[in-house]
Amino acid sequence: MNSSTLRKYFPLFVLPTLLSFCLSFVVPFLLGVGLSFTEFTTVTNAKWCGFQNYIKAFTDDTGFLHALGFTFLFTVVSIVTVNIFAFALALLLTRGIRGTNLFRSVFFLPNLIGGIVLGYIWNLLINGVLANFGVDITYAASYGFFGLVLLTNWQLIGYMMVIYIAGLQNVPEDLLEAAAIDGASPAKTLFRIKIPAVMPSITICTFLTLTNSFKMFDQNLALTAGAPEKSTEMLALNIYNTFYGRIGWQGVGQAKAVVFFIIVALLALLQLKLTASREVES
Repeated sequence: MNSSTLRKYFPLFVLPTLLSFCLSFVVPFLLGVGLSFTEFTTVTNAKWCGFQNYIKAFTDDTGFLHALGFTFLFTVVSIVTVNIFAFALALLLTRGIRGTNLFRSVFFLPNLIGGIVLGYIWNLLINGVLANFGVDITYAASYGFFGLVLLTNWQLIGYMMVIYIAGLQNVPEDLLEAAAIDGASPAKTLFRIKIPAVMPSITICTFLTLTNSFKMFDQNLALTAGAPEKSTEMLALNIYNTFYGRIGWQGVGQAKAVVFFIIVALLALLQLKLTASREVES
């Protein structure tokens, strides 16, 4: 099939996917943005109120700002820990040690477990340990924070490890041999050759960790449900509780969701720009 034929039938082939995308994402998103400027209980009784919902979200609900700060701190810690441990495992499992394929499969398996199930499993495990000290994960906000970090690391490290392994396996062997001949130390080889060579993988893994951490909902709900006193409530859970748990606050919940989308989009674009610039320099 030549290029002219492809151009001719391209709209026909892309139409079903484009139509599905518009109906399932674009139209609901635009309707949601419109509803964020109204007071409503259903979409049929919406009344325009301007920016009142946005003002209310930041002034009448201090929990939203706390959830934003908590989520931001959690995301920063998760990005650092997940990617460091994932890259370290990738380095270890590309050394040709025995049982490498088995280890890769074992480390990847947690990524296949659903968030709600994973949250309840770790809730039981952590509370089982903390019971020896007469407390549980809802005893203090710090317990919930580190519990969420631990859960996220356990779930995401294996997935990111696979991406890093693919990047490390594409590092040119002749480049590594030349470094060895020149007497480069393992540390210098790592920081001068391997890390610059896997910057595309770092870009992908950082992006995935950032978006997954910032949008976390089901694990947060199952592990702590925001306890104690909503001090471990992340943004997605805060929006859910506002929309479904407070009568007359549906418009505020929708406004929070729009703000949430803007924050995630801006952070993701900033991260992609920063890491992509490192790829160009490499």
